[in-house]
Amino acid sequence: MMYKLQYISILKTYSVYVLICFTTFFSTQIQAQDTSNEEVKRLQRAIFIFNFAQQVEWQNLAEESTYKIGVLGPDRTILDLQVLSQKRKIYGKPVEIIRFQLVKNVKDIQLLYVNHKYNYSIDYILSKISGKNILLIGEDYNFNSSMINMVNVGDSFEYEINSNRIENEGFIIAPSLKRYAISSSEKWKRLYKKTERSLQKEQKENEENKTIIRDKEQEIKHQQSKITNQLEKLGDQEREIDDKREEINRRNKEIEHLYTQSEIQQKKYEEKIRIERELEKNIQEQISFIKKQDQRIKTGKEHIDEQTEFLQRQEDQIKAQEEILVQQTSEIEAQKKINILLASLVVIILATGLFVYRAYIVKKRFSATLEKKNEAIHQQSLELESKNKELEQFAYIASHDLQEPLNTISSFIGLITEDYGDSFDDVGKESLTFIKDASIRMKKLIDSLLEYSRLGRSKEYKAVDTNTLLKELLTDLKSSIDKTEAKIKVNDIPVIKGSEVELRLLFQNLISNAIKFRCTDVIPEIEISCVKKNDTNGKTGGFWEFSIRDNGIGIPQQHKERIFAIFQRLHSREQYQGTGIGLAHCKKIVESHGGEIWLNSKEGKGSTFYFTIPN
Repeated sequence: MMYKLQYISILKTYSVYVLICFTTFFSTQIQAQDTSNEEVKRLQRAIFIFNFAQQVEWQNLAEESTYKIGVLGPDRTILDLQVLSQKRKIYGKPVEIIRFQLVKNVKDIQLLYVNHKYNYSIDYILSKISGKNILLIGEDYNFNSSMINMVNVGDSFEYEINSNRIENEGFIIAPSLKRYAISSSEKWKRLYKKTERSLQKEQKENEENKTIIRDKEQEIKHQQSKITNQLEKLGDQEREIDDKREEINRRNKEIEHLYTQSEIQQKKYEEKIRIERELEKNIQEQISFIKKQDQRIKTGKEHIDEQTEFLQRQEDQIKAQEEILVQQTSEIEAQKKINILLASLVVIILATGLFVYRAYIVKKRFSATLEKKNEAIHQQSLELESKNKELEQFAYIASHDLQEPLNTISSFIGLITEDYGDSFDDVGKESLTFIKDASIRMKKLIDSLLEYSRLGRSKEYKAVDTNTLLKELLTDLKSSIDKTEAKIKVNDIPVIKGSEVELRLLFQNLISNAIKFRCTDVIPEIEISCVKKNDTNGKTGGFWEFSIRDNGIGIPQQHKERIFAIFQRLHSREQYQGTGIGLAHCKKIVESHGGEIWLNSKEGKGSTFYFTIPN
């Protein structure tokens, strides 16, 4: 029964896994087509909002120390605005982004953005912010319903301005903003209908894909129902077999008990017969002797004395026979005890044999179950290995293909800047600069991702002299070391087995971080050491534990695990350059060599990174 339950659990888990795979596959196919366009539109939306804010002002703007932008509802636009606010100011003031869930909570801001898809009433919003010097920007609302209204058109946006509402609130609109706005309601309706048709087409495609997913789910449920019915039939058969086996065992025990009792009774009966025969024989002898004595008494009283002596001898013989009988009775009692002990021993032997047999059966079943589980684990490991290879190939192809549009964007930005740069105002030039910087940073991230996907593929390890490796590495880092006047101390470190290229990248990332993450007026001091340690269980030949200590800025306790995740940064790019993937490379390299990596750090006092390499 236990084997049946385990088998059912495995099948249910496998069925759920198949269902998740089908659902994930189709949902991925639906979402992958729109991902790239959506990312571009999100960035354009944030830029449009900043441009609107820059071209609308009011009288008491100089009194505000910070320009505050509010976002209504769970809109992801707030993330894009926060990213852009770190690079750009409005009227020379730093920008703060605030999220509001309820309209009644909106206050102390200069601009409010709301999207029509979250079902906020534009008239209710206008009534609540009236007289508070708040510029309202809506998206996909009706013509002239907001102060400034945006609409999705293809891969970009168009907008219209309600001049009366803006002027009634005391705002001043830049002429360039009016020049490019849509002034006709008919044109606005055509754009809005075009957008609705695109949305309906996408919704229709989504519904078709959902129908396919539902059909697949029904097919999986039908298969699960068949498997469950078959398992229930197997369970009924197993219960019948167990009942019959228990009945047979009970009957065997009864037969063995009866056989034992029969042997004991048989032996007792034979002993009784033998004793009775001996007693009968003695009685017959005594009767014969008495008859002879009677005959002798009758023949003469002269022989009375002789008979008296003879009787005395007969009494002595009787006493001797009584002693013999007592001794025989004692022997019989001893034989009974021996028989009882023998019977008990036979029962114990039979019980032990039965226990051993049952243990053998259980072990045999367990071995069969274990063999099947090992086979299933082996198949799962093969599947996981195949999936990992597919994921690595997917990451490589996806990252490689992403570079082509990035190169195109960078090229066209360069051409636009070169040919039409003088035609843009300061905001336009600044936007081009942001786009160019973003594309360069994206290319670096893709290159880092490609490099990360290649790590750990090579399993052909050889002996690597880490002393020689560090000497060559410090020569390559000479410019950074000379620039910061860094002091690097390398203690005697061993020859280890591994990939020379990956180990070089491991030391390079850790030493470069120790040089880079420091206070401005502090000279970096770095010490590299290694000790050999043995396993506590003694199963392997031990491992080498390397340590790289620095006097840098340190890492807070709550971020010790986060820093090893891919693309995770604790500081802005203005403070420290980089992509945030260096320590993720280190973790993957160490774990592919069979080791571990961790650190001890105190904020402001420096850090010590530890990693192990098996001997």
